[in-house]
Amino acid sequence: MTKQYGLKCVCQLCVNHTCETDADGACWNSVMLINGKEEAVKSCLSPSELKGQVFCYSSRNVSKRNCCFTDFCNNETLHLKPEPSPEGFGWSQLELAAVILVPSCLVCVGVVLGVCAIQSLRCTHIKARKQDPEELLDDQTLASPDKCLKELIFDMSTSGSGSDNGSWTQLWLVSEYHEHGSLFDYLNRYTVSVEGMIVLALSIASGIAHLHMEIIGTQGKPAIAHRDIKSKNILIKKNGMAAIADLGLAVKHDSSTNTIDIPINHRVGTKRYMAPEILDDSINMSSFESFKRADIYSTGLVFWELARRCSVRGIHEDFQMPYYDQVSSDPSVEDMRKVVCEQKLRPNIPNQWQSCEALRVVGKIMRECWYINPAARLTALRVKKTLSQVTVVKDVKE
Repeated sequence: MTKQYGLKCVCQLCVNHTCETDADGACWNSVMLINGKEEAVKSCLSPSELKGQVFCYSSRNVSKRNCCFTDFCNNETLHLKPEPSPEGFGWSQLELAAVILVPSCLVCVGVVLGVCAIQSLRCTHIKARKQDPEELLDDQTLASPDKCLKELIFDMSTSGSGSDNGSWTQLWLVSEYHEHGSLFDYLNRYTVSVEGMIVLALSIASGIAHLHMEIIGTQGKPAIAHRDIKSKNILIKKNGMAAIADLGLAVKHDSSTNTIDIPINHRVGTKRYMAPEILDDSINMSSFESFKRADIYSTGLVFWELARRCSVRGIHEDFQMPYYDQVSSDPSVEDMRKVVCEQKLRPNIPNQWQSCEALRVVGKIMRECWYINPAARLTALRVKKTLSQVTVVKDVKE
C-alpha cells in the first residue's frame, strides 16, 4: 500500500521552522490583533482541525486566517486592515478654520480690488466727459454728470450772479429724461432703418424750425438760434423721435427792437460743427438770420452722421464724426478753417445713397445746407417740408 505524504509548511515554532502535515492536511497562516499589535502564526493543520473550519475563518479587523494546500503556501505575511479612525479622515479645528477663512479672505480681497478698479475707471470716464475738447465756450459749466440734482442746486446757490442786496436768483430748466441718450451715443450703438432715419431727421428739423420761429401771443416765444447743433446735443426719445437739447449757447431775437442778446465773444460752439462764416469771422453779427443759417450748416452735418448709419438691405457705414478723414480728433479753429473755408471740403456722400430715394433726398438736403454762401442755404422750415414729403411717398409705396 502506497503511503500518502502531506504538505510541507512554514512553522514558526517548529525545528527549522518547517512542519509536515498528515495526508489531507493544510498549511495555516494567520494574523491576530493582540494589544494593538499584529501577531502572525504559521503552522500545519491536521485533517481533523481542518474539518472544524474555525481555523480558516477570519474576523474583520481582529484576525485573519488562511488555509492553503500547496507546499509552503503559508510563507507570506498577512496584515489586518484597520478601521480608519475619525481623526484619520477629519480635520482639526485649526485646519477647518483655515480652509474656510483663506478662500473667504481671497474672495473679499478680490471684491474690494474689483470695486476699486471700477470706481477708478468711472472717475476717469467722468473726468474725460466733463469737457468736450472740441467745445469752445465762454463760461465754465458748473454741471457735472456725476452729481445729483440736490448737489447741483447747492453748487449753483453758492456761485453765479446776484443782486446788490445779497440775494440770489437762480433759473432752472428741467428736461425730461431720455434713456437712449444722445444721437451720438445712439448711432454709435445702433443702425437705423430708412423709416427710422426719416423720423429722426424730420423731428430734428421740426425742433430747429420751432426754435427759429417767433410765436406771437401770450403763450408765444421769441425766435431762438441754438449755436451748438451737433449729435451730442440731440436726445433720442423712446418713440424714435429726437429732441433738441442744451440751449446754453442759444441767443434770442427781440423783434420789437430788432436786437439780439449776443455776448461779446461770438465764436462759440463746437469747432468741428462751426459754419464757414464763423470760422473765418465773416458772419454778420447784426443779423439774426446769420445765426439761423449757421444752425442749418451744422444740421446738415448731423444728417450726414445719421445717414451713414442707415441700413439698406443690410448695407451701412460705420459711425464717424464729420471731417473725421480731414482733421484730428481735436481740431483747432484754424484746422477747420483751412478744410472748410480754404479747401471748401465737405463730408463725402457715398454713391450708393443714390439707389435709395430717402437717402438721395437726405443727401441733397445736406449739400444745400453746406453752401459756402449762408443766404443760399435751406431754411429749417424748408428742410422739414421736404422730409415730410419723403415720409408721405414712402408710406404710399408701402
